[in-house]
Amino acid sequence: MIHLSRPQPAIALVELDTAPANVLAMAERARLLEAFAAIEADRAVRVVVLTGRNGAFCTGDDLAESLSRDVPTQSAAILHFLDMCDRVAACRVPVIAAIDGWCIGGGLELALAADIRLASDRASFACSAVRMGLTASAERLTRLIGESRSKPHLLTGAPFDAARALADGVAAEIHPVADLLEAALAVARVIASRAPLAVEAAKRVASGVSTTEAETPGLAASADHAEARAAFMGKRPAVFEGR
Repeated sequence: MIHLSRPQPAIALVELDTAPANVLAMAERARLLEAFAAIEADRAVRVVVLTGRNGAFCTGDDLAESLSRDVPTQSAAILHFLDMCDRVAACRVPVIAAIDGWCIGGGLELALAADIRLASDRASFACSAVRMGLTASAERLTRLIGESRSKPHLLTGAPFDAARALADGVAAEIHPVADLLEAALAVARVIASRAPLAVEAAKRVASGVSTTEAETPGLAASADHAEARAAFMGKRPAVFEGR
């Protein structure tokens, strides 16, 4: 199952829930995409937290389901998984991945599609595609942490722990398991308090799909920019409306 909730009006929480390790069969992928489509359509949402239940983040494709696929169907299913990750990455608002337990194979690809990754101290990662005769995460991981740090993970498929993920720049923070979700929601609350148009523009620029030069004229003309200046001069908190 995929659970979509709103811990706060501006924050969407998406939870993967397919015991025991949150695999994403085709039906679950469709539900995940439906959740993100609903988020895209709801202009009140300013940030998403993506996490997994069952003591795991995600372990990628459902291998049991994959055994019933012929070669063309399997190839299409793999490309569909990558497209799903692309669509998560393209979400108009920032996505924070709260990673507990296993985050391997396609699950790591999904986590890398997020804008910010927070991990529990028991999180375990692996670029396990090479152990399955495939390749995954090579583009996203290399863009994120560079060639020299990504290749040991990509070429060996060996598991690595949260401390290594933090050291390599895969994760931004590590938290005890009991504190992970609240830590992610705390970051989400800060992002949700900022000017929404500016946050979305910053994501586009940082993701390489726009430039500061292209975004600045519209932001400078926005009501939120005017509100920020007025709030600063009035020594009061700004109230942003996303316009």
